[in-house]
Amino acid sequence: MKNPARFGLSGCVLAALLASGCFTAARAEGWSAAVSDLRQTPPKLVAVSKATQNLSLLARHSPMSVQQSYACTTGQVTGDKMTSGDLRTPEGVYFVVNKIDRGLDFAEYGGIAYPLNYPNPVDILRGKTGHGIWIHSRGQPIAPMSTRGCVAIDLDAIGKLGPHLVPGMAVVLAENVITDARPADKPESAVFALLEEKTRKWNAAWAGRSPGMYAMYNPEAYSKAQQESFAAFKAQKERVFAMLPWIHIVYRDINVMQGPDYWVTWFEQYYRAPNLTTEGVRRLYWQADAGGELRIVGMEWLPHNVGLEASYLETITPGVTKFIETWRKAWAQADARAYAAFYAPDGSQGALRGRENIQRAKESLWKRTKPAKLDLTGIRVMLDRDGIKVDMTQAYRDSTGKSDKGVKTLILQPQGESWLISAENWSTRQP
Repeated sequence: MKNPARFGLSGCVLAALLASGCFTAARAEGWSAAVSDLRQTPPKLVAVSKATQNLSLLARHSPMSVQQSYACTTGQVTGDKMTSGDLRTPEGVYFVVNKIDRGLDFAEYGGIAYPLNYPNPVDILRGKTGHGIWIHSRGQPIAPMSTRGCVAIDLDAIGKLGPHLVPGMAVVLAENVITDARPADKPESAVFALLEEKTRKWNAAWAGRSPGMYAMYNPEAYSKAQQESFAAFKAQKERVFAMLPWIHIVYRDINVMQGPDYWVTWFEQYYRAPNLTTEGVRRLYWQADAGGELRIVGMEWLPHNVGLEASYLETITPGVTKFIETWRKAWAQADARAYAAFYAPDGSQGALRGRENIQRAKESLWKRTKPAKLDLTGIRVMLDRDGIKVDMTQAYRDSTGKSDKGVKTLILQPQGESWLISAENWSTRQP
């Protein structure tokens, strides 16, 4: 790592990280995974220690606690899996893909199996091969180190653990697993916080259709890991960004885990644009480049109903309400420049078109008369094909004493983490 200062961390923190092996690759004798009790650690995960032939379900309840623990069996050959058929169990951070409960050989698999996402993007980047790494049971008692690379537990254990092995559950496979109830001031927490912030910035750049998003990737590594040219990926995103007037992304629960010489962040995400609405779990795989900057080398997307679509309006309403109130204050203060800044460049206000025309119209009006009273009540937020529709009761009186009351309707389009008014209409009908 040539320039660790680019991580934005202090020299003493980086020295501690380097000393602790946070930036080192897996050693020949196997990778030791440290599962720390940090805010970004997932609430639950499965950890498999190959050295002790043990599988544990861990829960982060400050401190980290073992909810279930079972004897397990892993690959017949020690070390990290590198090639198909090498009889080794891979080492790293993986995720449950689905459940298989039919068509399996009972003696070998016990009738139930949970495939993992091996090889993940970093495995592919490193040239690892093979597939079919599962957590499964057996129709006969297990013996240590007796699988072809999978992780197997007894029948009664799979019945208890199985309900927790839902798609997306994190699974740490390592030579040794160390659970550590570390306080927040430990060195590792700085990297976890950094990756959490980088993940937030990545979401914001994507939603903002910002070219800055591309700088967050390692193009060469991404092309290998995704088996897709980064240039093609960038060109496709540029076409989409140019085509769409807006993109809105809502996300929650950013998790961070460290693998052998890489990190993975993942979160529930709801994506909305004029041409597509989807939700699921997004994973970003990060590695330090030659200059010491953490960059994305791979991505995964798990389409899944995570409940964000159902709660979308509830989630955005506080922000929309705040935006409306800030807009109202600029209006009430007769600040034409600040007021016009709330409109999209091509936004409309009745017959007026364009932000500059809206500003000029208000400047002309407010030279003659200014707002004296402006109340907005009964705000409603609704989905609209052009973004978000907001209507409300408006009661207005100007400095000459003229007043009116009616319904104001706004169409808002997302703008980063805020909004812009793309259309405004007014009706004097009584609400």
